[in-house]
Amino acid sequence: MRRTLPKPKPYVFFLFLTPILVIYLANAVLPIFISVFYSFFNWTGGRTMNFIGLGNYLDLVTDMEFWQSAYNNLIIVIINTIGQVGLALIVSFLLISRTLKFKEFHRTVIFFPVTVSALVIGFIWSLMYNKDYGLVNFFLQLLHLQRFILPWLDNPKYILITASIPVVLQYIGLYMIMFMGAIKSIPEEILECAGLDGCNDLQRSVYITLPMIYDTFKVAVMVCVSGTMKIFDHILVLTNGGPGKSSQVLALYSYKISFDRMKISYGATISIGILILSLILTLGSRKLLGGKQYE
Repeated sequence: MRRTLPKPKPYVFFLFLTPILVIYLANAVLPIFISVFYSFFNWTGGRTMNFIGLGNYLDLVTDMEFWQSAYNNLIIVIINTIGQVGLALIVSFLLISRTLKFKEFHRTVIFFPVTVSALVIGFIWSLMYNKDYGLVNFFLQLLHLQRFILPWLDNPKYILITASIPVVLQYIGLYMIMFMGAIKSIPEEILECAGLDGCNDLQRSVYITLPMIYDTFKVAVMVCVSGTMKIFDHILVLTNGGPGKSSQVLALYSYKISFDRMKISYGATISIGILILSLILTLGSRKLLGGKQYE
C-alpha cells in the first residue's frame, strides 16, 4: 500500500522562498531605490551630501553626451534585436527541419558562447579585429579582399556594427533555446497533418510554427531590447566608448561619470534614465508587435 506524504504547511513554502526573495530584493530592487535617493543629491563620495532636488534630472535632460550615448544604445538595440532574435528564429526552424543532420551537435555549438563571460568574448574579438594581426583582416587578405580591410575598432563609421557583432553571435543560442522550447510545445499532430497536406519545411515554419510561437517571439524581442539597453562589458573591452565617444553607451557613460569623474549622484541619475528609457523601449516594442492577428 502506497504511503501518501502529508501536505506541507503554507509557512514551509514561505521559508523556502524567503532566501531567494531576500537575495532578489537586495540585488535587484534595493539598488533602484538607492539610486533614486542619491539622484536628489550632489555627492562625490565624501561625507557631505548636498540636497539639490531635481537638479540632476534637469541637467540630464540637457546633457548632449547622455543623448548621444542613448542614440548609440538605440542603434545597438536595433542591430542586436534583428540579429539575435532573427538569426535565432532561422536557426530554430533549421533545427526542426527533417533534412538537417547532427542537430544535437549544432544546438550545443550555438548555445556554448552564452555560457562564456562577456569580458572574455570582448577580449577575443578585440584580438580578431586587430588591424595588423587580427583574424578578420587575415582572412580578408587570404581571400584577396584587401579593399575591405579596415581598422575595425578605430573607424567611427562602422564601430557600432563592429561592436554589435560579438554580442549578436554570443546570444543567438539563448533565444534559440526559447524558440525550441516553444516549438516543442506545439502538438505533433498539427505538424504531421501539415506534412500530409503537402507542406514543405519552409511553409510549415512560416504558416504554422511562427504563428503558434508568436507570443514567445514577442517575449524574446522584449528580453533582447531590455538586455541590450544595459550592455556594458563588450563595449568596455572592445572600444571603451571610442573612438572618441562614437561607441559610448549609457551604462558605460554612467560608469565613467560615477568612478572616473566621481560624480556619483549624477551617475545614479543616469542609471535612472537608463531604466526609464528601457521601460519605454520595452513597452513600445510590445505595443508595436501587437499579436491579435495570431490569437
